[in-house]
Amino acid sequence: MTAGWTEDRVGALKKLWLEGQSASQIAKQLGGGVTRNAVIGKVHRLGLSGRAAPSQPARATFRPSRPRPTPQPTQAPSAPRRIEAAQPRIAVPVAPTPAPIPDLPGTATVMTLGAHMCKWPIGDPSSAEFSFCGRRASEGVYCVEHARVAYQPQVRKGGKDGASDLARSLRRYI
Repeated sequence: MTAGWTEDRVGALKKLWLEGQSASQIAKQLGGGVTRNAVIGKVHRLGLSGRAAPSQPARATFRPSRPRPTPQPTQAPSAPRRIEAAQPRIAVPVAPTPAPIPDLPGTATVMTLGAHMCKWPIGDPSSAEFSFCGRRASEGVYCVEHARVAYQPQVRKGGKDGASDLARSLRRYI
């Protein structure tokens, strides 16, 4: 067990803290099993907040400075440069884009379903005729029509006073 906080130790702690020493450095100087956390706890209990200067790291690290650009002497603007004629670019043939999928429900399969297509399932998944809606999805994974079906507003049950909700939530804890 460590020795308690004597008046001498508390005085030394206050002096070292106000000098800007770190908690680790103070713990080493006080010795006697005083840890960094003990120093931090005592500082908070004493209400010490201000320091003379922040503590400095024990070892200095070398950081090379960034090269600064040398200021260019101001000169009068030169004559405009000639722009050489651009070399003609060779046209690269572009792969033909696939034909757009008609906007009919049930035309998309798992293989043709894209990121912005409605993913509402149509039919039985175990049948060969199973497909997805495939229309343009509005803000989620479904088109406007299917989003109305999928996302129903929550209907409040019971009284408007909220007392029944409170009683129901309190029953969980009783």
